[in-house]
Formats: sequence, C-alpha cells, structure tokens
Amino acid sequence: MGIKSISKRQKLYPKTDAMIDRFSDLSNSLLCHILSFLTTKEAVATSILSRRWKTLWTRVPKLDLDTDDMHLSLDKIGECNEPINISYTDVLSRVLALHIAPFIRSFRLRCNSDCAPFHFDTWTRTAIARNVEELKLLIFYSYGIHMGLPCSIFYCQTLVALELSGGIDLDPPSSFQLPNLKILRLLEIYYCKDSSCFSWLLSGCPVLEDLSFERDGYDCLYHFQISVPTLKCLHIAFRPYRLDLNDYTIEIKAPALEYFKFEGDLGHIVLLEKLDNLFEADVYICSFDESDSLEESQKRCYGDRVFKLLRALTTAKFLLLFPGVTEFLNLVQLDFKLNPSNWHVLQALLLVAPNLEVLVVDKCYYKSKDKLCWMEPPDDPGYLSSNLTSFNFRGFKGLKLEVEFVKYILKEARILKTMTINVSSGELKESVVEKLSKVPRLSRTCLVTVE
Repeated sequence: MGIKSISKRQKLYPKTDAMIDRFSDLSNSLLCHILSFLTTKEAVATSILSRRWKTLWTRVPKLDLDTDDMHLSLDKIGECNEPINISYTDVLSRVLALHIAPFIRSFRLRCNSDCAPFHFDTWTRTAIARNVEELKLLIFYSYGIHMGLPCSIFYCQTLVALELSGGIDLDPPSSFQLPNLKILRLLEIYYCKDSSCFSWLLSGCPVLEDLSFERDGYDCLYHFQISVPTLKCLHIAFRPYRLDLNDYTIEIKAPALEYFKFEGDLGHIVLLEKLDNLFEADVYICSFDESDSLEESQKRCYGDRVFKLLRALTTAKFLLLFPGVTEFLNLVQLDFKLNPSNWHVLQALLLVAPNLEVLVVDKCYYKSKDKLCWMEPPDDPGYLSSNLTSFNFRGFKGLKLEVEFVKYILKEARILKTMTINVSSGELKESVVEKLSKVPRLSRTCLVTVE
C-alpha cells in the first residue's frame, strides 16, 4: 500500500513541479494584500526572501508600528552578533521614508513614554499626508505626561476611523471638520480644557456613526454632551476609580441609535430623545464590594439610576443585564449579571417583561449574605411572564434568599419546561436537590436539573 501511494503521488506531482514557487505567480497587489495582515515589523522581515520581496513591503497600504517592537528588532542586525546602538526613532523614521504606497489605508502607532513629541508629530503628519483612512494612536505615558495632536488631523478629508488612546491631549481648533469620519474611539485620553472639547469634536463629525468613549477617574470632568444625529452605535465605559455617586452627567441626543452599551461606574445619564431605532442594549454596572462604605439608601439610589438609564431602551429586542420601568414587550431572553446591589432591579424587570421566555441569572462573586435583598412579590398571577419556559441560575451558593428566589420561579412559572441550577460542589448539589424536591411546581412538565 505504501509503495503504491508513493507511486501515485509521483505521477500526480512530478519532480519538475515539486519545487515550483506558487507565490511567484501571484501579482504584487495580491502579495501586498497578504502582507497587510501582518505587522510592519513582520512585513519588513519578508524582504530577505528574494529580490522581488525586498521592497514589496514598501507598497503595502498599511503601517502597524510599535516602539517596543522596534527595540526588540535591534538586538541583532546583519552579521554582527553584538547589539547595535540604533534608536527606535531612527528605525521608524527610516521605515516611513522607504514606504512608497500612494496612500495609507490603515496607520497604527503605539508609543511609550520615551517618545519625543517631535517624532510623534512627524510620524502622524506623514500618515495624514498620505490620505490615511484609519488612524490609531496609542500613547502609553506616565501619569501627568500627555502628547498633543497635530492640527492637520482635524482637517483630514480622507479619515474614516480615528482611535485615540492613553496620554493624548484633545484640543480641537476653533474651526474644523472631519467630513468622512464614521468611527471615533476616545479611550481614556485627556481633555486640554474641559469636557467642551469632547462635545466640540463631535460637532465637527457630520457623518459619525460609531462612537466609543472610555473615561477614567483622573480627568476631573463632570459633564459630557453627546449630540450626534447620525450616530448608530454608542459605547460608554466609565472606569470605577472613585465612589462619588454624583461625579458626572452625560446628556445623549442620538435619535438614530441602534446599539447602546454602557459599562463601569454609573452616573447620571440623560437621554434627551426617544430611541425609536434601538435594537440592542448591553449594560454592565459595577458592583459594590465589602470595602465600599456606602449606606443602603445610596445603593438603592444607584439602582434607581439603572431604571432612569433604561427607560429609553424599551424598543430593544436584545437586552443584557438590567431593566427599565416601562414594559419591554419585545424582550424574550434576558441574561442578568447578578450582584449584591441589583436584586431589586431583577425583581422589577420580571414585572415589566411580559413576554420573557428565557431567563439566565449569572451571579457575580460576593461574600456577605446580608447584602442580598430578594423579596417575594405579592400573589399576583400576572407578575411573572406567562411565557417563561427556561430558567438557569449560575453560581448558585444555596443562600436562603437564593433558594427563595428559585422556589418563587417554580411556584409561578406556568409553562416552565427546564430549570438548571449550577452549583460548585457535590455536597451542595445534594442539599439543593432535597430542598427543591419539596417545592410545589405550577408547571407539571418542568424538568429540574442541578449540576
């Protein structure tokens, strides 16, 4: 069998064809497209393959530059075994000088704290002069050290996507416009004057569709305005570095919004217009831990903010985590991330989701039993969705109020088909099975599984 297989392969692939370089048949444009999936460091490394490949990387319409990569690539160059003392700024400048593509589709630059403002400005201007479409600038500096942007960025006619991250000062000029910018990501940057810089930047983006806005607790800004008629996707992330519940307000006016995501420490979010086009909403609210010195009234106030935020999300067909006050008639599946401060939020959601079919409760880790706050509602046949068929509780610890909640589902879900309880140990499994076996079930066809 082995000899026949070898003979057959020899007929199909003669020796004369075995050494054919398949890449040689590809056009330069196709090879450049393949190289565009690599970092610039990796693309430059292909220049040693042959004479044709020596300058091929210079035509790739993408530059992905990282100062850390440049440091690593300087350890050994050529035939010398000793490290060569060449700065990464010289290497980066040389790469940009050799690059001859008529335009740059994508330009990514990641710098650390030892990058001089002059070099950062020069490299960025080079990308803009080449009619860049996607521009990503990531500056990782020490606290208090920021980098300004060249003014030419704010007048770039070809820019479609812009991402600014880290130690960058945002200070747009008094008059500018980015006529083709559709995607904007501002990730924990600094605002040179105040939050009006943020609003002013948005005003110069007439076709903006996708905005990501991440903020940390060090910028000392308290009021933000997002007014973009064309905005379809909005992602807000406020990192919980502080526990001041009144530290910021966001006013949102985005009538065309289709996707909304919030994560982090929730402040006052005001939606100025109804979101008739909203399709999906994801909300991740930070929880409180044992060290948080907050009164119970403050925690309930925090929960009330959740209600106010999601009042405008009633048209969402897919919702992750938290409810609003009015009814969610389109909501059929809810994945709820449970923490000590939002039990009452879950309880309220069950009241306003009459068509809910699938409920998944994923309990986040916490220690204190006293912080749980589940109260069984009055005996009301219309309280729980009459369409609920599947219920899954992940992270079940067997605490008293958790058991009461599961019992409530069994007693009220009329057509429940499956209930799955995920526990952490076999001993707990036996205890839960024993407790639930004694609970009356409204649905006679319900299958309860404890895993």
